[in-house]
Amino acid sequence: MIQVEFKVKLQKFQNMGEKTGWTYIEVPSKMANQLSPGTKKSFRVKGKIDQFNIQQVAMIPMGDGDFIIPFNAQMRKGTGKKHGDHAVVKLEVDQEEKKISEDLLMCLGEVKEHLDRFLSLPKGHQNYYSNWVESAKSPATKSDRIMKCIFAMEHEMDYGQMIRHFKNNKMR
Repeated sequence: MIQVEFKVKLQKFQNMGEKTGWTYIEVPSKMANQLSPGTKKSFRVKGKIDQFNIQQVAMIPMGDGDFIIPFNAQMRKGTGKKHGDHAVVKLEVDQEEKKISEDLLMCLGEVKEHLDRFLSLPKGHQNYYSNWVESAKSPATKSDRIMKCIFAMEHEMDYGQMIRHFKNNKMR
């Protein structure tokens, strides 16, 4: 498996639409092309940021062959780093299939139409829902998130629509 290693300064988007405020790692086209030659769409990587292990992390294309890796809260906590800091990044392509939350699938399966709707979504969209459910820090939060996913399937919402709906409304 091909692995790349480079030192990077963590950056933050100032005004970039939905990415505004994101802290991220820029992966230069030279490094991205070594990992997955000619790829122009998102793909998953694993490796280390300093000594913090990562897996199933999306590399998102940004044009001209460059990619970014969103530097999320888990990465910030695990590395103790924030935008402006430097880190050593070691990456390789992660070939392992992303698993969907068993709890989410079981609950969606209670109503066939909900499960069918979920399974008709692109794999990446299924992963958004699954990651959100599995990142809950308590059983109560996880249950609440599953109920919101069920609501979204019932109302034919994609992940972004669901998040915006519940940001602006109570459970209705």
